[in-house]
Amino acid sequence: MSRIIWRGAISFGLVTIPVVLKPASHSNTIDLDWIDRRDMAPVGYQRINKRTGKPVESAHIAKGYQYSKGEYVLLTEEDFIQANVEATQTVDIVSFVQAAEIPPYFFETPYYLEPDRHGAKGYALLRETMRRTGYAALALVVIRARQHLAAVLVSDQVLVLNTMRFAEEILPVDELDLPASGTRGTGVTAREVGMAAKLVEDMAESWSPDQYHDTYRADLMKRIERRIAAGQTHTVADTPPADTAPRKSADIIDMMDLIRSSIAQRQGKSGTRTKSATRKTATAKTTSSKRPRKAGAESTRRKRASAA
Repeated sequence: MSRIIWRGAISFGLVTIPVVLKPASHSNTIDLDWIDRRDMAPVGYQRINKRTGKPVESAHIAKGYQYSKGEYVLLTEEDFIQANVEATQTVDIVSFVQAAEIPPYFFETPYYLEPDRHGAKGYALLRETMRRTGYAALALVVIRARQHLAAVLVSDQVLVLNTMRFAEEILPVDELDLPASGTRGTGVTAREVGMAAKLVEDMAESWSPDQYHDTYRADLMKRIERRIAAGQTHTVADTPPADTAPRKSADIIDMMDLIRSSIAQRQGKSGTRTKSATRKTATAKTTSSKRPRKAGAESTRRKRASAA
């Protein structure tokens, strides 16, 4: 059973429908860890104090708003809730639009709306009204301390709340190099459109999402399983080997990598050229020191040949 994110109500006009908000999706990605291939030690994501370079426990981390240089106001979870109690517990419907009018790139993350106690009748009333009229409800809702524009849509028996991107988050389409609308001036003929339409009709079928799968994930898992079966595995070193000095912490390694990268960037190509020049000088010295011996040996061989 999916977890409840929050409990509140759908509100439109004077109508209030008690609901709970639940996730409608989950990530299906393969979880991969970072490993240092040199000693098979895990490489973790660390929360580092920028002043001390030491890790910080979650209990000591607060969210702060910088109102002037170096000056912060610390905020608690209660601050986010009490900022607008009603907004954090309400799907506030502001208007209704035809669902087909909403461009697909506005949609972001889906959630299920489930009727809460005494909310079944109001839930069914809203669902059937929207189903009959073909409208989607546009609403404002706060989820995890962020306000979202959202669309409430009907899907079979459930109301789905789909968070949306605000208009300012959408990049303008007019910056794209697109062919003009219609077929005039595009080189597309009526015969080609007819043939393409026939192909589309031949490929058309009823919506059946269960037949589509993440084949890339399945293929990658097969490769992983084959390597496990072939014994091509490595043991992650939780502790350093006994014959080496223990490292202070993984965080120090992370910081040292950052320092090395910063130094390398500052040196740039000049450092590379200096090292290259040094190598060339050393090579030249070695070559010149060998040449007299080769010349002396050749001279000796010539004298012996003349004496003979």
